[in-house]
Amino acid sequence: MAMQSVPVRLEMVSKTFRDPKTKAEVHAVRDADFEIRPGELVTLLGPSGCGKTTTLRMIGGFELPTKGKILIGGNDVTYLPPNGRQTATVFQSYGLFPHLNVRDNVAYGLKIRKLPAQEIDQRVMRALGLVGLSELASRSPGRLSGGQQQRVALARSLVVEPQVLLLDEPLSNLDALLREQMRVEIRRIQKSLGITAIYVTHDRIEAMSLSDRVIVMKNGYIKQIGSPSEIYERPNSVFVAGFVGKVAFFPVDFEAQDEKGFCLCVLSGKKVKAGHKAEGAIPGSKAVIMARPESLRLLPSGEGIAEGIVSTKVYLGSSMEVFVTTSYGEILVQVDDPAEKRIADEGEKVGIGFNEALVRVLPQD
Repeated sequence: MAMQSVPVRLEMVSKTFRDPKTKAEVHAVRDADFEIRPGELVTLLGPSGCGKTTTLRMIGGFELPTKGKILIGGNDVTYLPPNGRQTATVFQSYGLFPHLNVRDNVAYGLKIRKLPAQEIDQRVMRALGLVGLSELASRSPGRLSGGQQQRVALARSLVVEPQVLLLDEPLSNLDALLREQMRVEIRRIQKSLGITAIYVTHDRIEAMSLSDRVIVMKNGYIKQIGSPSEIYERPNSVFVAGFVGKVAFFPVDFEAQDEKGFCLCVLSGKKVKAGHKAEGAIPGSKAVIMARPESLRLLPSGEGIAEGIVSTKVYLGSSMEVFVTTSYGEILVQVDDPAEKRIADEGEKVGIGFNEALVRVLPQD
């Protein structure tokens, strides 16, 4: 299938609604400004109501921005209708026609465009082959599994050969195993075609496993843009750190940085170091140390930077999750190779330490 990779650019795009009851203005998206590179898969990630779906709908032409500009392939499409944008959208609901078989569902958009029958048939079979459904072309949607229906919806979007593929929480109706399988398939198909894609989800695992880059949103604002590893390892705020993964927070006084770049902090009267800091963390201020479960370790009671009692242990084969109740809240510690180590029992007192090189100082939200 011939796909053209193009960039997508949003320039200070905002969307304001008026509440029908209170008549007050509701700011759904505020000054979104970013560029998606050709052939890149970028995920808009955030909680419900953060503006991610509204942003996607404005790119697709289903909503018009209150202000700002949207460019696809360098062309201003801000006020063009959906059928004038060379985009295709895969929605949360599959929207398949129950009276049409798989082949005719996929062919629908091409028939609307009045393409020759032979070309329609060729493009439909190529699209079905791409999603692994060639043998089910004659089957009705009602006889397909949820995962197969989602593949049909994906094929229907790809068959029109869009410049940009938009995916609005397409896996939310699937069970956990199918979600995992479809994540892999969507990533494989997108990369094989080289198509520019924008994906919306509130699921951090989907975002981290699918994306070239992630755009984290909150209350209509973009909070951070980066690769999955950047977002996970180097978040710039407490919100981003907590939203994209499991984390423990320790309030500290951030005193200074040493000659090696380590952050010198005081935690409950103890001197501690952190290997990294966010741009907004300033020496001489109150701050927070964030520590991922893999950066924490269990120590004998009385040692480390915190004290607690083991509340729960969850065995995961190659690792074990140990939940420890502390004065800083419940903290999750990941223990690798649990069969080779003695791990404290539930109800036992332990200390908690961290790998200084792996923890990060963040400004207080």
